[in-house]
Amino acid sequence: MHFRKAVIWPFVFLVRVYQTVLSPILPSACRFQPTCSSYMIEALQVHGVFKGLYLGTKRIISCNPWGPSGYDPVPQKKCTGKH
Repeated sequence: MHFRKAVIWPFVFLVRVYQTVLSPILPSACRFQPTCSSYMIEALQVHGVFKGLYLGTKRIISCNPWGPSGYDPVPQKKCTGKH
């Protein structure tokens, strides 16, 4: 297992537990597509643990009745041009 995957795995696991156990019994409240939990997983996979958690947390905070809604994909990682 690559180091990056090993670092994000516990966070992805916790989100998957939420999706499997809690989400089905809670009322549907997410105002975005993809859902906030799916967004968090993708943000972690694309950007790593620090920026992924930042983006996912920012999204969850904005998911409220007074916030925006609609399609909001995870931003793509910027290419630095370094090899």
